[in-house]
Amino acid sequence: MSATAHRGSRMLTVDKLFFRMEREGALKSEATGNGRSLPVFSHSFWTPKQRQASSLQEISYRACFKPQLPAFFIDALSEAGDRVYDPFSGRGTTPIEAALKNRRIAANDINPLSPILYSPRLNPPSFDEIKKRLDGLTWTHELKPDFDLSMFYHEQTLLELLNLRAYLSERRLAGVEDSLDTWIRMVATNRLSGHSPGFFSVYTLPPNQAVLPERQRKINLARNQMPTYRPVAELILKKSRQLLRDVDNNIRQVLNIRNKDAIILSNDARNTPEIANESIKLTITSPPFLDIVHYGNDNWLRLWFNELDEEAILSRMTLSRSLDNWSSIMAEVFHELFRITCFGGFVAFEVGEVRCGSVRLEDNLLPSAHKAGFIPRALLINVQHFTKTANIWGIGNNQDGTLTNRIILLEKN
Repeated sequence: MSATAHRGSRMLTVDKLFFRMEREGALKSEATGNGRSLPVFSHSFWTPKQRQASSLQEISYRACFKPQLPAFFIDALSEAGDRVYDPFSGRGTTPIEAALKNRRIAANDINPLSPILYSPRLNPPSFDEIKKRLDGLTWTHELKPDFDLSMFYHEQTLLELLNLRAYLSERRLAGVEDSLDTWIRMVATNRLSGHSPGFFSVYTLPPNQAVLPERQRKINLARNQMPTYRPVAELILKKSRQLLRDVDNNIRQVLNIRNKDAIILSNDARNTPEIANESIKLTITSPPFLDIVHYGNDNWLRLWFNELDEEAILSRMTLSRSLDNWSSIMAEVFHELFRITCFGGFVAFEVGEVRCGSVRLEDNLLPSAHKAGFIPRALLINVQHFTKTANIWGIGNNQDGTLTNRIILLEKN
């Protein structure tokens, strides 16, 4: 097939996607900027299927998108065996969804917590194996934390957590950490604090954010609560059973294949030399939006449990406090994405709204994406009614009762 014919076939694929969206009720308009017009599609593209995701995706993380979002683009714009990438992989929503759909995966995040939260799900052990490993651990060594955690944990729960932390640390340092250890580490990291009895802590904020000790003392006082005993091994098993609920032998086989050829990185997204030129068919990502999330405050318990140095991590991370600086960084990311994207490949880039909706990030990013070589094909605005959680977090675009994802779709052609 000639290059022209190849490009034409891919153009037809995205045009078919647009036709399907209109047929299913998407509202179409146009935005004009920099001398170019851009189709804008508005609809509930993936939220009607929000309860159809795999149980493996049920790991909480702040500012993550739902798995139905990458599933929408994976199904429409890639085929089995294509490589799908996320340069800001977070909890791993895109790589997990891509692997489940038998795509080769590439994932990157400069945050070392990221692979802790998703890599084990590419090679899930069985429930019986997890139980046997937990049953064989010692939970009663007399260990003390480096600082007071009594506002979060019952004394016995904390002792069990410290024993688990010491065991995992010893295994990692000895170079013998295996898939069971990494799975247990992942689940325990996810269960450190939360707002239900399924977490190790007393009632606190949802599990995608950890409050600081002084704030937790105030929560305890306001709610007239004290930490009660939460059995660590039992709760790890409970969450493991939930995560493995949809995992059958066929899924394990697919995940095993995709895990073996996975590219997993912890780089700056602007510099990923391990990814070959023109090797990525589809990128789906949601970048960090300016400095709206305080990394240290949100993750200090996770960092403590996994013995990660916050200062060392922050020294590697680029936290933008100005729109111009953020846009400049994203422009460099687009240049790197253009290098690794194959001809006829796509980038679905969530742009969002910040500062209470007064700034729409696509206005800043589309010129940079075009300058890098991409052709902007559309802006997709997924609309859904906002939830109580959206109200809690003060979502800025919910004045009319909706929560939106804004995705710019780019093509290399």
